[in-house]
Amino acid sequence: MTSNFFKDIHEANKNGVAYKNIRLKKKILAYFATNETATIAELSKEFNISIPKINECVSELIEDELVKDYGKTTSAVGRKPNIYGLVANSAYFIGVQVGIDNLSISMINMKKDIVSKKDNIPYLLENNEQSLLDICKEINEFIAKHNIVKEKILGVGINLTGRINYRTGYSYSYFNFYEDPLSKLFEENIGIPTFLENDTKALSYAEFSSGILTDEKDALFINVDNGIGLGIMIDGKLYYGKSGFSGEFGHISIFDNDIICKCGKKGCLETEASGYALIRRVTDQINDGATSSLTKKFKKIEEIKLNDIISAAKKDDNLCIEAINYIGDKLGRGIASLINIFNPELIIIGGVVAKSEEYLSLPLKNAVNKYSLSTVNRDTKIILSSKNDNLASFGACLLLRDRLLNVTD
Repeated sequence: MTSNFFKDIHEANKNGVAYKNIRLKKKILAYFATNETATIAELSKEFNISIPKINECVSELIEDELVKDYGKTTSAVGRKPNIYGLVANSAYFIGVQVGIDNLSISMINMKKDIVSKKDNIPYLLENNEQSLLDICKEINEFIAKHNIVKEKILGVGINLTGRINYRTGYSYSYFNFYEDPLSKLFEENIGIPTFLENDTKALSYAEFSSGILTDEKDALFINVDNGIGLGIMIDGKLYYGKSGFSGEFGHISIFDNDIICKCGKKGCLETEASGYALIRRVTDQINDGATSSLTKKFKKIEEIKLNDIISAAKKDDNLCIEAINYIGDKLGRGIASLINIFNPELIIIGGVVAKSEEYLSLPLKNAVNKYSLSTVNRDTKIILSSKNDNLASFGACLLLRDRLLNVTD
């Protein structure tokens, strides 16, 4: 069963021959995860390991029900060798996106097929114990609805907004009222190894792995939701920084204003260019007497959400269009700085606000051209994400799988 192999790779006291065998098996699994199938000879050539040794490891992985013999290849001339690949449903990974007012949960198998998904689960993110327990409750109910041996679920990845150290399992923005790592508390309540991730980094990884990249190795993903997050890919790998806190793009002090950011400081990019800023700008103008179709839809102005503003803009609501244009201009000014610093090949704009399409992208690109160096920005392509809002839970699953198999090494 899969538990034998995965129990071995989590044991810290493995060394010598046993350690080398585990490392080789992980390399073989990672190769299958990336290339789908291979023959023994191809694996031997790839890893510069003898055919008997490769054959031994593949046989053990077959015994553990992780690898399958898919029969003879049809492409070879002469004696046709057997090809091998992953057993799709030999193991599973769960990813959870914790939003401000909802949860999204996904489950994938070893071949990264989505086995199950549940979006828009009602939930209220508050920094208290009950909010934490509500996440655990939803995850446990999701698992209970599937007829899967729990030991085959190799990990749960939970995305939270704010500062997350995925290596230590600590959150410094939410649920940070315990001495133990937050990941440990989740694990105790769920009964499965649990890992934390910043939501934008998980979403970035899903975007970068979705086929949107061609030959690009240096790319940025900007998540414009209520706040602003940044995922950084350098030389084909996610960049975390020393403590995992890289990407706090929204908290660059860029404006001379007196608006208090949610981080407690003034002048942050988020105060003028985020979803929070968009809602504030629209509601303030309505309260000052501006006309909008939203006043007919909502008796209480404070109930207006991002999606409502974007929908109204697409129906030619001038107030909402002008507000999104304003946000796009301010965001473009910040992105110009990123281009000057990173000189990336590609920038992907995602998140809820990106659904406003050209109302955001046109002023954004104009500001980029105005504030960045022309010799630098001509090498950078800027596109809007075409993916849905709930890709982050899939990203959490994918990061778990790829880290376990060392695909991300």
